[in-house]
Amino acid sequence: MKIDTNLTIPQLPEAPSQAGLQFAVATEEDFDEIMAMSKDIYGGLDYLPTRYTSWLQESNRTVILARKEGKVIALESACVIDDGETMLVEGLRVAPQERGKGVAGVLLRFCSELVKSKYPDVKVTRLTRDDQLGPKDFEKYRIITKQGILLVRFRAEELKLRLREIIPSADIHSSQLPGPPPVHLDQTSIHQLYLTTDLMHDVLPNATIIQDWQPFKLLPSNIEILLKKEIDWLVDDVSNPTVASLCTFPFKVPIGDDCASCTDAFCFLSESSTDLHSHVCPLWKDRSILPIQTLILVLDQYQCGTITIYLFFFFTFSKFKSRLSSISLSCTAAVEHTSGCSTGI
Repeated sequence: MKIDTNLTIPQLPEAPSQAGLQFAVATEEDFDEIMAMSKDIYGGLDYLPTRYTSWLQESNRTVILARKEGKVIALESACVIDDGETMLVEGLRVAPQERGKGVAGVLLRFCSELVKSKYPDVKVTRLTRDDQLGPKDFEKYRIITKQGILLVRFRAEELKLRLREIIPSADIHSSQLPGPPPVHLDQTSIHQLYLTTDLMHDVLPNATIIQDWQPFKLLPSNIEILLKKEIDWLVDDVSNPTVASLCTFPFKVPIGDDCASCTDAFCFLSESSTDLHSHVCPLWKDRSILPIQTLILVLDQYQCGTITIYLFFFFTFSKFKSRLSSISLSCTAAVEHTSGCSTGI
């Protein structure tokens, strides 16, 4: 195992099956190799192509590559959040021919040691997993929350026609909406609602914002990180919120001419099943018109063949699943591992 000379960190113990691995900080020149290694990942819905360049520019993020015989075979990104106490792991991927050989574990350990050498206050590693957790995982990780995922894919032209049929002409206060329209929050409102009051503590799981698989504590530094992203923040009622959502602007994905978007919805389903509908299609760019109309404009702008929408739900999962018995749902868990001590569930 060889460590790039630019990474000033004590060499890790060499795993016999991983002799010959080299680690280096990723650069823009590595993009094509990374994409070739990532072919068909997430069924063609990979987010990395649209985020890679911005990741390299984030001062609190480190993107590490593993090479074997000169070829990129793995990648991991680590972002330091929670006032420097937490390492958020994202984007971990291994080339198909190298999977099952321990590469991911070696890369994770290396990246963890590298980040801790740069940020000695880091005590927790946090990530989101979509696989089945076993007994050994519960010895190592503490579960923050579980989320239900509903993935829907539409043919763009058919969706636009159908949306225009449903709401041919409507404004933001249309009576055709299933409930009152969501309130769009500006930066001042976000700080006030999420940081200076405890109104969101009962809405968010463990007082944690989960944005597109990324768990953040309710801290000013984390809010600043999120405000740099293209996200719309919505609530049903600023004085007594029971539903909140974070909606990302659609991004292009590698498969064909597709685009995708993510909406994270936090709610008490038993109290707010009606209000949840108004959060599914966010306001995105044009704040003054109906969310569905904005979705039509986005589809026109991107000239998408299809659009895939990820809906992440945080509430009593069993009740929600019973209401959507005809729709396939999957579940993921946000977990964290504290260095040097055991953690409870």
